[in-house]
Formats: sequence, structure tokens, C-alpha cells
Amino acid sequence: MTSALSPARILITGDTGFVGQHALVQWPGAVGLSTLAPQLDIRDKAGLVACLSTFKPTAVLHLAALSFVPDSFKAPEKTFEVNFLGTLRLLEALADTGFTGRFIFVGSGDTYGLVPVDALPIRETLAPRPRNPYAVSKVAAEALCFQWSQTGPFELMMARAFNHIGAGQSAAFAISDFAKQIAEIAAGKREPVISVGNIDATRDFTDVTDVVRAYGLMLEKGRNGEIYNVCSGTERSVRGLLERLLSLAGVTAQVLTDPARYRPAEQPRVWGSYDKLHEHTGWKPTVDMDDTLLNIYQYWKGKNEN
Repeated sequence: MTSALSPARILITGDTGFVGQHALVQWPGAVGLSTLAPQLDIRDKAGLVACLSTFKPTAVLHLAALSFVPDSFKAPEKTFEVNFLGTLRLLEALADTGFTGRFIFVGSGDTYGLVPVDALPIRETLAPRPRNPYAVSKVAAEALCFQWSQTGPFELMMARAFNHIGAGQSAAFAISDFAKQIAEIAAGKREPVISVGNIDATRDFTDVTDVVRAYGLMLEKGRNGEIYNVCSGTERSVRGLLERLLSLAGVTAQVLTDPARYRPAEQPRVWGSYDKLHEHTGWKPTVDMDDTLLNIYQYWKGKNEN
């Protein structure tokens, strides 16, 4: 983290999640909301006010969300309540307790929806066209944060984070799932067969440590009311990453397609532009993809050795 932010009292919501855990490691002075109030629901304004009356942050990274897309179809109302209403309650509680620092709302590259090839790489000027309840909730909360950046008592910036990966990510996400299966094969715990969905799609993957570093630079140098893509700017095939994982692990396995793992109307190609983020903050990705994949594999390998 940059020295300019080191003395800051940074509050992280969603700190028990994948990115939140990495942020707490990279930002030793940061405090997770779950540490301050373990049972607090992000929708509970009174509870938030009580918490923030004691802990006075100078910056906030708002990660708390229901983020698994298939679950959002099963529970769209709860998804909207947590992701939109929870954001509103947090903003209100911060205002009510005199917060005057800087706030980052973490949205998603998924909000862009189906993007034609001639519109790639995706830039922030492309209008969102959300195709699932999760993305809808993020677009709504992002619009709310923009409104507050114009009329509220503190500065807000919005991140549209594309796919990010790293050690500790849930196996509900493809690359982590592949690494878990490979580690189990290496440990002799499963047959040398890997079950996959559509691995011929391309995505824009960024190492989680680079993502957290982007959020730090946004807090320091980002501009009020601006939206920033947080992405690698590189198009990578899911198949290519699986093959590289197998090579790095020294594992040979048969790859079998499971139709149940396919998502409806899946975007065939994705990559974004981080030019705006770089222009405003100087950020660019630095972690080599092989290092990222090795970290993910070593994480799951360690799990199989316990």
C-alpha cells in the first residue's frame, strides 16, 4: 500500500470474503467490519451507526455483497437488498456519524452484459446492460454512489472489477475449481479427469493482489464520482489457463465437458481497458500470470496435505 494511505483508518466491509482477506493482509492498518461488529448485517443502519460512532474511518472500501451469479437468480430480492439497500444504509450511517473521507464502491465488469466484439476492449464509456439480478443490483448501487458523490458529504469512486483470481478464492469460481481438482488428482484423491464448463470463452483475469493495490491507489488518487475498470487489459482463454495450470502442476488429466456447468447466453470474449485507471492513478497490473496460477495451485495443494 502507498505511504500516503498508511496512517489512514480504513474500514473494509465484506472483509471475510476473498478480496477482503487479501486487503487486510496488504493493508495492515485496515479494520474489517466483521471485527468491529461480528454479527452486524450491512442492511442494519442502526447497527452501522453504533459501530461507526466508535470507529471513525478516514476511508472505506465497500466489498460487502452477495456476488455469486447463479444464487442471484434463486434469491433476487435478497441480492438486491444486500447489494443496493445495504450500500444505501452504509452511506447513510457514514453521513450520520460525520464521515468526510473517501469511499470506494466495488462493482463488477459483469454489469456491461453482452458486449459485441467490435466494442472490445471494454471501456467505462460503454453503457451497462446487466443480464442477471446480481449485475442489476450492482448497476443500481453504482448509480446510487454516483448520486452521493454529487450531493453527499464525502467523495466516492466506483470500481468495475473484472475477473480476479488468487489463493483462497472459492472453488465456485472456475480457475480456483480447476486448481482444486488438479491438486486432488496430484494427491491421488480423484481420478485424472477434470470436469469443466465452457472453457473456450475468453476472460480478463487479474491477480487479487493487483486488484487490492488498484483500490489503494483509487483511495489515494482517484477522482470523485468517477468509474474505473479494474482489469488486466489482456484477453485470456479459460482453456489456456487450465492447460497452464496442468503444466505448472506436472499433472496429466482428461478434460471432460459438463453441460450443467454452462451458463446461459455466456459472453464468448471479454477483456477491458484500464487506461483511465492508469491515467488517473498510475496503476497497472504487475503480477505474472504464472505466479498467480502457482499461488492458487499451491493453496489447494496445501489443503490436500492437511
